[in-house]
Amino acid sequence: MDFIRNQLEELGMSGPSIGYLSNVIMVIFIAVISILANVIAKRVVLKTVHRIVSNNRFKWGHIVVQKNLFQKLSHLVPAIIIYYSAYIFPPYQALIEKAAMTYMIVIMITVLNALLNVFDDIYRSYEVSKIRPIKSYIQVAKIFLFIIGGIIVISNMIGQNPLIILSGLGALSAVLMLVFKDSILGLVAGVQLSSNDMVRVGDWIEMPKYNADGDVIDITLNTVKVMNFDKTITMIPSYALISDSFRNWRGMQVSGGRRIKRSIYIDISSIRFCTEEMVAEFEKIHYLTDYVTAKLKEIQAYNTEHQVNTESNVNGRQLTNVGVFREYIHQYLRNHPKINKDMTMIVRQLAPEDRGLPLEIYAFSNDINWGVYENVQADIFDHIFAVASTFGLRAFQNPTGHDIVQLKEDKQFVREY
Repeated sequence: MDFIRNQLEELGMSGPSIGYLSNVIMVIFIAVISILANVIAKRVVLKTVHRIVSNNRFKWGHIVVQKNLFQKLSHLVPAIIIYYSAYIFPPYQALIEKAAMTYMIVIMITVLNALLNVFDDIYRSYEVSKIRPIKSYIQVAKIFLFIIGGIIVISNMIGQNPLIILSGLGALSAVLMLVFKDSILGLVAGVQLSSNDMVRVGDWIEMPKYNADGDVIDITLNTVKVMNFDKTITMIPSYALISDSFRNWRGMQVSGGRRIKRSIYIDISSIRFCTEEMVAEFEKIHYLTDYVTAKLKEIQAYNTEHQVNTESNVNGRQLTNVGVFREYIHQYLRNHPKINKDMTMIVRQLAPEDRGLPLEIYAFSNDINWGVYENVQADIFDHIFAVASTFGLRAFQNPTGHDIVQLKEDKQFVREY
């Protein structure tokens, strides 16, 4: 500054003009130095750092570059130059230093925020992130970062110790609890969800209260984002997963089998003992040959041992068409390529209803994919409905309009003839 003043005095300028002009020249000089430093930091240093990081074999290097962490950090260079040049302007030194320091604090807050984002992205690149998500904790850290950063900025501008402002916030604790109620509840819920492994990203959950039925795609501090199977997205409050009931289908996905639990209703009036002709036909069925042969020997031995009068089917033991049909379904499932043989497989009768006798199939497919599962289930019941008549059985259904019309036509035919 003295050098500039001396040069201006040699040029013959007056005192006030020298003061104003020297200040303007110094401001321009500092601005040029700051711009040059910023350019060097971004064009030279920043590119070198990016090149080194990008050539690193670790994934985190690319994430750091994508989040512009070093680019945000480069904004500190001109601020530092301006801060340490403030002594040149004694009347405005305090104001310049406060402004520069405030700017540097804001830059550091943005850098730390970007650093938390980088850490979150690096963590999410590992499989453990699906089991133990930390996004809610990252959001809590950001809240504290912005609160503390704001307090430091305000204390720097008013020239007070940050601890004084922090002590004043104690009186506002009730208000803060009210304002951040959802965040506090979400934090507690996030800890419980994570520690108890209740839900992960990728889990299929079902929560009728919130019309949620789909895959979890994100877990944040306040919400759990669920993409339903119709591609709509439902937002569920994190604490609702603790306070309310929901169904997690992860167990089914991990087991490798998806349950088939459906009944076919048999018209009870079609159930009867097997005749010799029926038994002969059943022996021709591939899945029943061994069963029928062994069962006939067992029944014959029992009836002979107990001297049963076989002239009446009521006496002793006899094969029934519904019993043979049940065994056929069981053998059909055992030989089906899409049924999991290592999991429960039952074909059972339930209590008779007004719709007939429920014959329930309880088994598991070996593919948990929804589309494959539905196709397997449909193929099985297509076959069961088609072969029921082979066993002399009728599937029950309530009369339809067509049945009523057909009945009227039959009555009309009888009257005419």
